[in-house]
Amino acid sequence: MPSETKSRQPNIVVIISDDHGYADRSILGVQADVSTPALDRLAQQGTSYSDAYVTAPICSPSRAGLASGSYQQRWGAHWFTDSEISPDGVPTMAELLRGEGYTTGYFGKVHYGTENHGDRGTPPRHGYDESFYGLAGESMGRLNYLHHSDTAVESYGEAAYPMAVQPLWNGEEPQELEGFLTDAIGERSRQFVAEHADKPFMATVAFNAVHNFCWQLPAQELEKRGLPAYDDWNPGASEYIDWYDGAISPHLENGRAYYLAQLELMDAQIGLILDQLDELGLAEDTLVFYLTDNGGSTCNYGVNLPLRGTKYTLWEGGVRVPFILRWPQRVQAGVTSTALTSSMDILPTALAAAGSDPELYAHSDGIDLLAAAGDAKSGTGHQTLHWDCGWQWSVRRGDWKLKWVEPGSPVAQAIRDVEHAEPGSGYFLCNLAADPAETTNLKDAEPAALAELEALHAAWVDGGHRQP
Repeated sequence: MPSETKSRQPNIVVIISDDHGYADRSILGVQADVSTPALDRLAQQGTSYSDAYVTAPICSPSRAGLASGSYQQRWGAHWFTDSEISPDGVPTMAELLRGEGYTTGYFGKVHYGTENHGDRGTPPRHGYDESFYGLAGESMGRLNYLHHSDTAVESYGEAAYPMAVQPLWNGEEPQELEGFLTDAIGERSRQFVAEHADKPFMATVAFNAVHNFCWQLPAQELEKRGLPAYDDWNPGASEYIDWYDGAISPHLENGRAYYLAQLELMDAQIGLILDQLDELGLAEDTLVFYLTDNGGSTCNYGVNLPLRGTKYTLWEGGVRVPFILRWPQRVQAGVTSTALTSSMDILPTALAAAGSDPELYAHSDGIDLLAAAGDAKSGTGHQTLHWDCGWQWSVRRGDWKLKWVEPGSPVAQAIRDVEHAEPGSGYFLCNLAADPAETTNLKDAEPAALAELEALHAAWVDGGHRQP
């Protein structure tokens, strides 16, 4: 039975983008070429979290942690190779909120690991009443922006898998789409809100933007922006890895412009969702979260300044992300919290706002941001956060951060070779308050801090947080 509450349970909207650069919001004033009025509006009306993190520097384990509000390493999800959504005994946010009387909907990219129709990783099998989605696990972790049909699969041939043109899914039924996916995700989300405005709902809106390959834009957008068309992979013209290298930074001409176009078009859809909540009189009764699934991808022209590093790495640029929470009159507006925050916090915050019994989400490794806020500019936040990809791990406690990368790791070398990113090697210790860009390794100068953090991470592993 749903928990009794004193007033209407609020709606929950969780908007997740893909590889959005930490610096790429116009309200920050860091990048002059960025325009994100809808995200700026969210920040002006809600609280931004400057020290917010996801649980992995790549999408699959990160999304698994977000969905369950728990460290995904608990069930052995560390990297692309072993990531899966939480098992049946670890409920997702959608399952818990549906049990509290919510109607639940999922719209957009799905990628918890290896997904096939009918798997627990598909939205109908982990708590969503309605869904419109693409299974990135059936391709190379991406969705095509323009083509999703049997005809496209036949036309692309060998390139269909890496170019991700498979039909989408509407619940348990396949659905073809020849059109711009960002718009379709926004439209389907708004349809769900309109149809369920009379009772509490939870919507996960998971844009595939701004993941590569950002040149996949509608023809009218290319023309309007004066951008040339760029072809997807043609197996008859080149080997995939050679083509891919030419399709990422620093080799792709107009790469930043394509990325910014996708960001602006996603932002426009977010703006339409916010407009709809206003028009339906739902804004004050709705928590809206915004974050991205991992750090910005610099090989896809995202910018993470002032942070070091990129997606795939445990530098700050790989795991620290844009994070905003809006709930009018309940969350302070226009402030930035420096509290240590995690994507795992979304689940307990949403369940607490719904008036749920705390025992329902006692399994979560997150905290209730509403209870922890206090003075929103500081708050309490987490004392410690951990990351573990198997071949690399890190821990942050207060301002101190220790990261470790297995020397000689073949995974690290593949990232250097293919993604033009440097994960590092061995131990790297820094104080983020003094050195937010992680420029100076203090491992020799601060042996006591290194030993303390190493012991903290070992205790975290021994405590059952990391399964082999």
